[in-house]
Amino acid sequence: MPEPAAVVFGAGDALGGAIAARFAQAGFHAVPSRRKIEPLEVLVASIRDAGGKATPVRCDARDEDAVKAAYERIEAEIGPVEVVVFNAGAWHNAPITEMTARIYRQVWDTAAFAGFLAGREAAIRMVERGRGTILFTGATASIRARSGFAAFAGAKFALRALAQSMARELAPRGIHVAHIIIDGRIDAHAVREKFGDQIAGAGEDALLSPAGIAENFHAVYTQPRDAWTFEMDLRPWQEAW
Repeated sequence: MPEPAAVVFGAGDALGGAIAARFAQAGFHAVPSRRKIEPLEVLVASIRDAGGKATPVRCDARDEDAVKAAYERIEAEIGPVEVVVFNAGAWHNAPITEMTARIYRQVWDTAAFAGFLAGREAAIRMVERGRGTILFTGATASIRARSGFAAFAGAKFALRALAQSMARELAPRGIHVAHIIIDGRIDAHAVREKFGDQIAGAGEDALLSPAGIAENFHAVYTQPRDAWTFEMDLRPWQEAW
């Protein structure tokens, strides 16, 4: 019997992996996806060891044909896509006078255009069934652009606009679309390497835990249709905002 699938684009060893694991815990067949499939092997093994079901699917979410093929494979081999989380990141910080067109376009393609492809293909399938949930991972830069973040903020602003437009269009058709702003540093190996001294001074709970964020993603999915959230913002209790 086909199993409902929860697809996570941009599944890594931190947030994306935690989201995939949380939906597997809830009974979904988790489908973590990214450009390189090798890093997903440890994640998939951990989900299976915990009693969940997971299948990695390699996909460059910037490539239209690859995204279409990924959805077709998932629906043919696993089951109907019930949840899609677009979590692909493209964090970049550089002065505008040093920003190259190549980098700007790369950030845009990864954080904005890829979100459109993932969201559109999900919507096409979900509208036919009259149900489904599409969640987009946002950032502080989705609503407030800082100096040096022209590329990242531009892409994140665009992703938020995409999510808002889709939410208004698809809600009457039974599809819940939400945008979740992550306002703060996420506890990940790369973050601890780069900001170790600052983290040590602020305390362990100054970081957003991937598991805590994932719990909120799942909570949005469980909302009844008469009380849907479009936007949620998450931050550590110490975060200044």
